[in-house]
Amino acid sequence: MKPIVVRSGGDIASGIIHRLYMSGYKVVVLEIEKPLTIRRTVSFSEAVYNGETTVEGVRGILAKSLDSIYQTLEEGNVPIYIDEKGDIIKELKPLAVVDAIIAKKNLGTNRKMAPITIGVGPGFEAGADVDLVVESQRGHNLGKVIHKGKPASNTGIPGDILGFGEERVIRANADGVIKAFYNIGDMVEKEDILAQIGEEVIIAQIGGILRGMIKEGTYVKKGLKIGDIDPRGVKEYAFTISDKARAIGGGVLEGIQYLLNKQ
Repeated sequence: MKPIVVRSGGDIASGIIHRLYMSGYKVVVLEIEKPLTIRRTVSFSEAVYNGETTVEGVRGILAKSLDSIYQTLEEGNVPIYIDEKGDIIKELKPLAVVDAIIAKKNLGTNRKMAPITIGVGPGFEAGADVDLVVESQRGHNLGKVIHKGKPASNTGIPGDILGFGEERVIRANADGVIKAFYNIGDMVEKEDILAQIGEEVIIAQIGGILRGMIKEGTYVKKGLKIGDIDPRGVKEYAFTISDKARAIGGGVLEGIQYLLNKQ
């Protein structure tokens, strides 16, 4: 079976990767050299830093060559390969390419890359640069497969959880290297000092479980999303794939099955 290439190993992409893997597909993940992932406990991108990682029982391993990609697939695991531009796609000749970078714009994915191409979220047009698009905006259409046209535009407003939107998002308040004072899964209270960048401290706007925090020692730019507090306060949610990622993963699986059956 030819593999499916997923561009990105972030938390949304990992929901897709997990669903495809559990459905019997071989999946290859393409990442950048220094991922800025927030929800690191549920992201295959962590293998870039640690050599390997496991997301809900599925093992991802950093691969450094085409041969090691195939070997990792043969062993029943998910290879993560550093390739920002997707140059190795030509050699892999995949069944499908899924762009789950969530960059709010298309960074180079096109229909020539594979027999099936799917884009996730804003920046793609079904029937133009990709075959299908999967809606990524929370709400009634989350996970919907779009066969013609574009998904909802980027609002720039974080999804609402228990009435909290922007307050639950942690952003860098300066340029510099981040030092974190809490770990993912920790309970934090409103006004706790969560991290420090240079002389600037970052204070929690709400209480809850720290669901995501960018890797300590990462150089960040002011305004970058670096963390996420879940006001529901359920520790398990920090270590399991989100409802949003699962819904999008279901849409991608549906889109691939639809086009395969059509072909």
